[in-house]
Amino acid sequence: MISSKTRVGIVGYGVIGKRVAQAVACQGDMELAGVADVVADWRIQAAAARQFPLYAADPSATSAMRDAGLELRGSLDDLLDVCDIVVDCTPKRVGARNAERYRTAGKRFILHGGEKHDITGHSFVAEANYASAVGRDSTRVVSCNTTSIVRTLGALKRAGLLKRARGTLLRRATDPWESHLGGLMNTVHPEPSIPSHQGPDARSVDAELDVVTMAVAVPMTIAHVHYWTVDLTRAATEEEVRAAFASSSRIALLRGDAGLVAPNVVKELMADSGRPHDSLYEVGLWADMLRVQGTELFYAYMVDNQAIVIPETIDAIRALAGHPALASESIAMTDSALGMGTPFAAKAKA
Repeated sequence: MISSKTRVGIVGYGVIGKRVAQAVACQGDMELAGVADVVADWRIQAAAARQFPLYAADPSATSAMRDAGLELRGSLDDLLDVCDIVVDCTPKRVGARNAERYRTAGKRFILHGGEKHDITGHSFVAEANYASAVGRDSTRVVSCNTTSIVRTLGALKRAGLLKRARGTLLRRATDPWESHLGGLMNTVHPEPSIPSHQGPDARSVDAELDVVTMAVAVPMTIAHVHYWTVDLTRAATEEEVRAAFASSSRIALLRGDAGLVAPNVVKELMADSGRPHDSLYEVGLWADMLRVQGTELFYAYMVDNQAIVIPETIDAIRALAGHPALASESIAMTDSALGMGTPFAAKAKA
């Protein structure tokens, strides 16, 4: 019997790849066709322990992977033969090189924010432009910070409140698992370009956004933190703004007076709640910090750089597959499968 599920192949089983694989595995309408990589160490061994079908992403890696005791189903070409859609989670610029290979194989594919918009001609955030991705051959799920910008400004835009926005990003120095390899200490590293790349990248999803960003790398690895000043289209109450943010299932309203005062505390809550990899898929926005003065809005939030793009990637798979056609249906399916919305009771207080 031929399965009606979308068969997903994942290339690269690193920080993003392993989280996408876990998310695909818990979707009722998807099947994990396999994982391709070039490493033979603890990272891919974890995939083997979950009995994910394994493939060598490059022939040069085959011997080392088999010597490490990994049971390979074949090469990347073999994985392409058995999947409907490819999600490329490889390091920056590798996906760009792989794109032509996917096209030659006639496979729809998804790249991530490390690659340029021009490679796919489409950049994706589900709440903003799911419909324009339906049935496409490829798309690019934008970076963690860009995803947060489009989600939050998009919520204000849908409420008719957004005029223009200016944000400062405190960027984590490195991924937590690589902290021993290097990172900032006793200093910060201002990004030399204003705007930083996230603002223009957000406009690749929604060209109407009037947004400028500045960024500085700081000595932390848990998450990014954003501070925003927004000019509203009219005077509004803080309750109205909180309601606009609460209208998005992908923005979690945090409350410092409930003890959620910093990123490390929020991540601990995710662990206690049983989220895989302690993942905060939502934008964690401090609702009780938010302030409005006339037509100016001020707020701050955190971004789990390893998790926020996972639900977007799942929705992008559905969009390329062409079902469901409506963003709201896919978002609801993804949110339910990933356990989003809990344990944030603060949303009910918006």
